Amino acid sequence: MEKIKKAYYYFFYKIYKSIEYTSELVGGAFWTDFKAGLVIGALEIWFLISIGIYLVLITNKNIAELTLTQPIVFIPLIIILLLNYFSFIHTDKWKEYNNEFDQLSIKKNKIGGKIVWCTVVFIIINLFFSYYLLLMRAKRNHTGPYSKEYIHQQKVKDSISGAKYK
Repeated sequence: MEKIKKAYYYFFYKIYKSIEYTSELVGGAFWTDFKAGLVIGALEIWFLISIGIYLVLITNKNIAELTLTQPIVFIPLIIILLLNYFSFIHTDKWKEYNNEFDQLSIKKNKIGGKIVWCTVVFIIINLFFSYYLLLMRAKRNHTGPYSKEYIHQQKVKDSISGAKYK
């Protein structure tokens, strides 16, 4: 458990250092810890969204059936928010870890940075891929923007707007 905690703080550390570096370049080095926490929260939520989409695809449910009031949705969100609050906002424990990670060798920090940024890229690509799979299912099943009713409605809307300008 301690290794997972340390990895989580290292992930925060690399995001924090990246935001700190870019903020200094543009002259806005303020609230760096908040920005880093926001980035981590967004990545976690994007990861949960992709898992939710995969769950919808595997169970053949409709995406519209998932709402924020369902326990399968709001419990993970609350866990993420509480985890981030108690890790980064409520205490300054992350500062101790940042000082510890600053002492790592350049080689270890480069390797760790590559792992962190590969994880970030993986989460983003995974989110886009899950949406792509959802779109392909909609196309195959003629639902959503590929339903006959929606296409007909768009044709009528286009013909009305085209008639106004002639």
